[in-house]
Amino acid sequence: MPAKDASKVAKAPKVNKVAKADKTAKAARPARPAKAQTEKKEKKAPVKFVQSERAKRRAYKIARDVRQGRTRHQSRRVHHTVQFHSKSTLQTPKKPLYPRRSVPLANKMHEFRVLKHPLTTESAMKKIEDHNTLVFIVDVKSTKRQIKQAVKKLYDITALKVNTLIRPDGKKKAYVRLHPDNDALDVANKIGVI
Repeated sequence: MPAKDASKVAKAPKVNKVAKADKTAKAARPARPAKAQTEKKEKKAPVKFVQSERAKRRAYKIARDVRQGRTRHQSRRVHHTVQFHSKSTLQTPKKPLYPRRSVPLANKMHEFRVLKHPLTTESAMKKIEDHNTLVFIVDVKSTKRQIKQAVKKLYDITALKVNTLIRPDGKKKAYVRLHPDNDALDVANKIGVI
């Protein structure tokens, strides 16, 4: 019995020197403030809040899609032709450092080139007398407007209408109908046709 009693006697716990040193080191370190622990807890809380917000937004979007329909109609440009033309790019005017031609081109179709000579055939005379119309052989490249201007410049008469045709021999004939104020016979006399 006394041996058992001896075992019952509380033995002093064996203290490890290394563990004791750790405890003293921990005691020496300044204790962390309680704020740091609370901050960690606070950081975790917004994550749940954000997730719930995302879920709300997603639910709202789905509800809107159900209400309005998933595919919303967007206005698209209607193409009426098969071809696609890209937009024209900006073209700035040229600013040359020197003129490419030393002398500007003169007007090649002047009145003396346009009107070659008046016609003096019987049909032309009949036109002068009956229809107040003069008949000229003109340059093949000349236009009706150029003929009108040439007649006005050379003979100081206004033409109402100019009809042209190219003869089988390749020359161009012009019928110049004069304004009622001008008499074709007087002009013919002045030119020297009659």
